[in-house]
Amino acid sequence: MPATPAWPPHSAPRLFIDQPLADGMELRIEGGQAHYLLSVMRMKAGGAVKLFDDRTGEWLGEVAQTGKRDLIVRIAARLRDREAVPDLWLCVAPIKRGRIDWVAEKASELGVARLVPVATRRAVVDKLNAERLRAHMIEAAEQCERTALPEIADMVSLDALLRDWPAERALFFADEEGGTPLAQAIRPGPAAILIGPEGGFDPAEREAIRAVSAAVPISLGPRILRAETAAIAAVSVWMAAAGDWSNGIARRSGA
Repeated sequence: MPATPAWPPHSAPRLFIDQPLADGMELRIEGGQAHYLLSVMRMKAGGAVKLFDDRTGEWLGEVAQTGKRDLIVRIAARLRDREAVPDLWLCVAPIKRGRIDWVAEKASELGVARLVPVATRRAVVDKLNAERLRAHMIEAAEQCERTALPEIADMVSLDALLRDWPAERALFFADEEGGTPLAQAIRPGPAAILIGPEGGFDPAEREAIRAVSAAVPISLGPRILRAETAAIAAVSVWMAAAGDWSNGIARRSGA
């Protein structure tokens, strides 16, 4: 007796839809997403599509109608609720295009709750395209079966970040002059990782960071790391010690 094929198939395309989804809803898919489904995936009526909205979870959609440049997808069932997200912020000085795009992409894959661009004195970039960063996050989430996306904060100066820092959130900052190994410094509770620019923090910035009661200077090992490598290495260590790689000591609701 032949096996019943899995439904929806694992190969069904996934798309992010930036509006709340619900059972029975019909969506008109247009633009780049329609081109992907029609021209790349060759979707026909009856085909399965997985949709997520960063609000209610992941849904199974069925193509109800196709046109030349658009298609109608009818939502048939909820597949999963939105995942719970570890309560970790990644605060990074802006770095060159391509490298910061990569950081945004990997932050989405790894489950960071919030990405905060931080303007510092030695940063070589003073503007970021938040829309482009979000597009990289969405693409990563679509490919890696995430049901949640990181929030992207507006760029903030380091002084403003420190002035308004919440006392209950640990601030682990990579200090090139040394600190406690991150794996040993981590404790339960809300946390953030602060990574400086290619040239590092200047002495006045380092002193200002250390003056914050929640700040913890950390070391990321014996090797010199590029800024983007340091960011992702630090997130990985935190996820292994306190995030959902270790049953999630520090989670927040996915609702």
